[in-house]
Amino acid sequence: MAQILELVPIILFFVAYQYDGSTIHLGTWSYYFDGIFSATTILIAATAAQVAISAALRGRIERREIWILLAVGIFGGITLWFRDPSFIQWKPTIFNWALALVFLAAHFFSEKNLIERTLGSQLDLPPDAWRKLNFLWIGNFLLVGTLNILVALNFSESSWVSYKLYSAIGFTILLATLTVIIVSPHLPKENKNNTTSGE
Repeated sequence: MAQILELVPIILFFVAYQYDGSTIHLGTWSYYFDGIFSATTILIAATAAQVAISAALRGRIERREIWILLAVGIFGGITLWFRDPSFIQWKPTIFNWALALVFLAAHFFSEKNLIERTLGSQLDLPPDAWRKLNFLWIGNFLLVGTLNILVALNFSESSWVSYKLYSAIGFTILLATLTVIIVSPHLPKENKNNTTSGE
């Protein structure tokens, strides 16, 4: 559910970009869409709303959501201030590479990696599975960040906006699928232990 909600701001960013040059009239109020700048404004607002809704549903704000909101707010704000779309285009790369670095550092310098800290209370997995999950997520962050900037630097702005949407959906599905593949062999054992302890 949380991952689906996180896609909503990106979808709205994509939709807003498609209205470039259009004006929407609502009674006496009207709004002119000026391409990526209007889309960025909507992305910032939608991300803030998404974090607020997620927090209301679960009763708390996750640290990762705070970092996403800060990244969108900072890079989006700079984009709007300087009227330069390169800042918002670099945001996914810098953010994902930073996450990869943090996850990698936690693996070597912490007793538990960040995946185990996050999901450890919900899943009972052997150390090897946690390690595989951690490096899967690190690989995902590196790949997403690298592909993003390659598309931003080598293709048109409109191509990058489309890529941002479809890659977000594609990588979310791929990461979820690979995570399930790693976790699923250990679920029957977990269920069996839970059943035994409940007798």
